[in-house]
Amino acid sequence: MTMSWSDAVTESTRKPTRQPRPSYVPPHLRHSGSSYGYGSSTESAQYGFRSSYTGSGRQPGRAGTARGGRGRGRGGRFWAQQPQNPSPDLNPSDNVSEKFDQLKVTEEDSNGGINFDAYEDIPVEASGADIPPPVDTFHEIDLGECLNHNIKTRCKYVKPTPIQRHAIPVVMAGRDLMACAQTGSGKTAAFCLPIISGVLNNNSVGRSPTRGGAHTVCPTALILSPTRELAGQIHDEAKKFAYHSGVKIVVAYGGAPISQQFRNLERGVDILVATPGRLVDMIERSRVSLRMIKYLALDEADRMLDMGFEPQIRRIVEQMDMPCPGARQTLLFSATFPNEIQRLAADFLSNYIFLAVGRVGSSTDLIAQKIEFVEDMDKRSHLMDHLHSQQANGSHGKPALTLVFVETKRGADALENWLCMNGFPAIAIHGDKVQMERERALRSFKCGSAPILVATDVASRGLDIPHVAHVINFDLPKGIDDYVHRIGRTGRAGNSGLATAFFNDKNQPLAKGLIELMQESNQEVPSWLNEYAEGSQTYSSGVVVVVGAKGLVGLVAMTSVGLPNRGVRVITVQAAMVMEIVLWALLPLPIMMLLFHTAMEIMKLLLLVGGNRYAVHYTMKYYILDGGIFT
Repeated sequence: MTMSWSDAVTESTRKPTRQPRPSYVPPHLRHSGSSYGYGSSTESAQYGFRSSYTGSGRQPGRAGTARGGRGRGRGGRFWAQQPQNPSPDLNPSDNVSEKFDQLKVTEEDSNGGINFDAYEDIPVEASGADIPPPVDTFHEIDLGECLNHNIKTRCKYVKPTPIQRHAIPVVMAGRDLMACAQTGSGKTAAFCLPIISGVLNNNSVGRSPTRGGAHTVCPTALILSPTRELAGQIHDEAKKFAYHSGVKIVVAYGGAPISQQFRNLERGVDILVATPGRLVDMIERSRVSLRMIKYLALDEADRMLDMGFEPQIRRIVEQMDMPCPGARQTLLFSATFPNEIQRLAADFLSNYIFLAVGRVGSSTDLIAQKIEFVEDMDKRSHLMDHLHSQQANGSHGKPALTLVFVETKRGADALENWLCMNGFPAIAIHGDKVQMERERALRSFKCGSAPILVATDVASRGLDIPHVAHVINFDLPKGIDDYVHRIGRTGRAGNSGLATAFFNDKNQPLAKGLIELMQESNQEVPSWLNEYAEGSQTYSSGVVVVVGAKGLVGLVAMTSVGLPNRGVRVITVQAAMVMEIVLWALLPLPIMMLLFHTAMEIMKLLLLVGGNRYAVHYTMKYYILDGGIFT
């Protein structure tokens, strides 16, 4: 029951004890007289922002507050009709792990099943020696009675997905595995189920052997994850699979109190799910030993290496007391495996099988991809248009979930505030948020109390958020692999989804990759995007030399042709302002241009002789001289 403001004051006067920490409230519910009581303003609706100083549409404020109801304009009318049922998950006293320990199958779980028909025509490629044959049902796999019961009754799995059909027999046969599958295809179950089964068959459940002291634990299996959110998700899914089996699963990640994680370890651990940094910390404190590890799984392995975790991972795998390859079973799972990552990851494997379900690094054709040309200044208005179009796309009485990706943490917070001011319930998640804030943001998003999640790439990998209807790349990422992971948050488990990207000149390096990805997924490619792809090939090499003390005109010209965004290296040469003024004032234009051209040739020679890395690897083709471009 919601307590009114006056009741809260009365209650506080009765209890002289210290006030508890206030409950977390999403930004769109703060400082408002009624949760979604927004007025309307014609002028505000036209420009998409609230009118703070006009009288129209202003809601009366609550007693004891100086502010009235928030938000006017276009967004308010859409969200005003949403039910005002605050989620019980917003109570900060709730423990996330305890809530998942209850392991109840919700309506969302039962209704949001996997669309297996969408997987029928997906190609599967396997390479390696003596590859175990795939299975068609879970009953063909000797997972054990307990796991089969949980798979059927608690997880509501009907039959294995392609990655599960091929990967589980490989793991059950004791082989090392490098697996790549489309996003949302069930990779977590593909390695969790056989690991749990292996722990049960090894009769090591609950023994929690120690070494060097009563507080050093020796888990049987280790699952490494790049982010806290993904580690928590793997932990929660694994506990569902292992319900009533006796297998003890513990999660450890940074950003949460390590003392509580130590207590969880001391209660016993068979499977440890951890991020690399926190695991190294625990090993250095002699709280965890890896000498008993029989199963090592790296989820989103390429992401961990891309994020700079390679030294920590190599230290964990190669320099500590973990058994060597062959004495342990190693599994690498991800949605993408570039060649350089494959070579690096292969150091951890022994006689492994490579499995690819669908094209490596591809998205699914169940995700409808749309690329729109939008300048930076117009992105917010376009975003608002898309949010309005989602009005009728909700399910189970909840608004449709929209995930908006931005480039920076500051940009995420700014966009969250702007959306809330305009009547769109939004919440942000990024790396600067403490773990409790990130967990609350995800819960608010999943339950629909904040159906718009503004995120940086912290939410782009591995997170399984059911029923995400629309992914919007407000800011496109730098690489095509990150784009694949972002749009993979929708279209999960064989269901359809929509992904929209805002593209402009600065995203030109992505044009070619976007076209290839869309063509492979049978998507319609805009004709203007082909022109950008051709331009990126034309300007794929070269050095641009910008001459000028201020360089303003030169930079404008450089931006107009998009050279920095087409793989061209830029060198800025600062000339003396006085000399530049003298040249402009005294010398005729042709003579001045000749002198500058000669200077550039000399500079080119010096760069080549000096072994400059730009000059060695790229051919100098372009000179920008205060707005003039010469080849």
